[in-house]
Amino acid sequence: MDEMEEELKCPVCGSFYREPIILPCSHNICLACARNILVQTPDAESPQSSRASGSGVSDYDYLDLDKMSLYSEADSGYGSYGGFVSAPTTPCQKSPNGVRVFPPTVPQPPPQQHLLPQPGSLPPIPRNSCITCPQCHRSLILDDRGLRGFPKNRVLEGVVDRYQQSKAAALKCQLCEKMPKEATVMCEQCDVFYCDPCRLRCHPPRGPLAKHRLVPPAQGRISRRASPRKISTCTEHELENLSMYCVQCKTPVCYQCLEEGKHGTHEVKALGAMWKLHKGQLSQALNGLSDRATEAKEFLVQLRNSVQHIQENGVEFEACLVAQCDALIDALNRRKAQLLARVNKEHEHKLKVVRDQISHCTVKLRQTTGLMEYCLEVIKENDPSGFLQISDALIRRVHMTEGQWGKGTLTPRMTSDFDLTLDSGPLLQTIHQLDFVQMKVPAAPMLQLEECCTQNNSATLSWKQPPLSTITVDGYILELDDGNGGPFREVYVGTETICTVDGLHFNSTYKSRVKAFNASGVGQYSKTLIMQTSEIAWFTFDSASAHPDIILSNDNLTVTCNSYDDRVVLGNSAFSRGVHYWEMTIDRYDNHPDPAFGIARGDVLKDVMLGKDDKAWAMYVDNNRSWFMHNNSHTNRTDGGIGKGATIGVLLDFSRGLVIFLINDEQQGPVAFEGLEGVYYPAISINRNVQVTLHTGLPIPDFYTPGEADPAGSVC
Repeated sequence: MDEMEEELKCPVCGSFYREPIILPCSHNICLACARNILVQTPDAESPQSSRASGSGVSDYDYLDLDKMSLYSEADSGYGSYGGFVSAPTTPCQKSPNGVRVFPPTVPQPPPQQHLLPQPGSLPPIPRNSCITCPQCHRSLILDDRGLRGFPKNRVLEGVVDRYQQSKAAALKCQLCEKMPKEATVMCEQCDVFYCDPCRLRCHPPRGPLAKHRLVPPAQGRISRRASPRKISTCTEHELENLSMYCVQCKTPVCYQCLEEGKHGTHEVKALGAMWKLHKGQLSQALNGLSDRATEAKEFLVQLRNSVQHIQENGVEFEACLVAQCDALIDALNRRKAQLLARVNKEHEHKLKVVRDQISHCTVKLRQTTGLMEYCLEVIKENDPSGFLQISDALIRRVHMTEGQWGKGTLTPRMTSDFDLTLDSGPLLQTIHQLDFVQMKVPAAPMLQLEECCTQNNSATLSWKQPPLSTITVDGYILELDDGNGGPFREVYVGTETICTVDGLHFNSTYKSRVKAFNASGVGQYSKTLIMQTSEIAWFTFDSASAHPDIILSNDNLTVTCNSYDDRVVLGNSAFSRGVHYWEMTIDRYDNHPDPAFGIARGDVLKDVMLGKDDKAWAMYVDNNRSWFMHNNSHTNRTDGGIGKGATIGVLLDFSRGLVIFLINDEQQGPVAFEGLEGVYYPAISINRNVQVTLHTGLPIPDFYTPGEADPAGSVC
């Protein structure tokens, strides 16, 4: 009951309602609080004059009068309280609930009117007083009755009283002589509160007392102190009891209101009947609200569980992120060590080359200096013959030594600069682009059953991702079995969420499922959907694959040709399993042509008679006889031809691998062809002298008994 407490508090004072009254807007307010927020209008002889004053909307930011509905006697029954108007400007204060409270405005009465309130009655209400609802902010002008014109909410007052009683101090046992103990039960029949010892001693559960009902003290207190229903009196006729209910004004009325008041012409009903009716309506409305409240509680439990899951997943994800970043840092440190090793190697290489060149040049320079000093000493000698003996050799040595210095010896073999530049730009760009990508596979899609259906031998499936799923989906994979309990096979891969699969077996049960995928992998399968294809084959001629000379009409059920040569047209459904039967009637038959009827592969020749190649199995017939033909081989000539109105039937049985032809419901010749396997289309070939109408969805002829079904059929 703690949740109900806010419903029991006045929006002005913030305390429990005391003598609550009902405003015309259906909101409640304490009687004393209503008097505190009364405001006297300066010129309010009528709602129109208050509207004309034009002042007062600045303090309340309420809707203007033109935007508010005015209550009248004709539409709501609230006319006696005055029309809703905008509130006048008056200094205000705020209640504990944050609602503006206008102090009472009590003007000085005229000198000739010194009225004193009677004991126990309300002080007089100033003339032209206005009250504003603290919840919806609608205002109204009071009539001469003042606040007495508002009905008292006795139901709310009773609920508040029971609620306060249930929150009072613990009840004591009424039979303890000294130091009463806390009561533990109350007997509804005895109307006495007992503690456990007194209950065992004074109210034993045997004899007549065994039938008494014991309830908890709080429940007993409420039922004990619940006051009996009081008889309500009319607000306009205080001596009359409310006995009827005005349906138009939606308010209880008395007998005098019906005789003299404004409710005389209104529809009225018995007060008790309307009480029970409205109680039932409220109970029914509460059932719906209770369901929503139950859903809300379950949703809150789900949200609280989500909070825990979010916290757990957040800690786990944070640890994963730290581990990944640490791995990147470790990889960068390893690469750093490798690059530093490479720089050190280059550094050592440069030093070695320079040091080797220094050593080489030092030796060479020492040799050159020694040669120079030796030559200078030789020049100092005064012995011409001795000098000439060695001068040629010295000159050659000097030139050779000079030449050795001129062969790049004085050019550095290694620069001091490092010809290495670290290309960190792509890595820095990658680091800046480092972000979260989809790390999880998609959730299992949800099949939209209301959009999934089968038609003939086609199946349409529709699906979507779960509503709360935020995982990116790159595409979907739709799988079907073979219609005979076999393994699933992929029939569609793409981004669409609806797919129609054609060419399924008739009278077969297929299982279907779908899954989603993204860069992280493939998600779980959806729930498996079982679909049943049509039991009987319904098909038409296929205009897309027909020869250009073929003319189709009657929704592609009637066919003729504009050429004297034979032209082939196929049906738009293929068969590879089961037993199928269809018929064709001859609408026009001129000059004794020989049309052919039968079955064919999808790549049959379209510009020759059916059966001329190895892709067709047919019976061609004229007005006297018929032949079976396959791969231009004519067999089984049989008497009996066709004419206008004749019917040709084709029976294809995959359980036995054979085809039989009928003319006018009679089998024409023996079994035409046997050993048939694979996928076949219904087919005919005609010229311009023949017009044929197709009839499908027919039952198997009575004379024929199908063989056992082939368990190893394949999807066509």
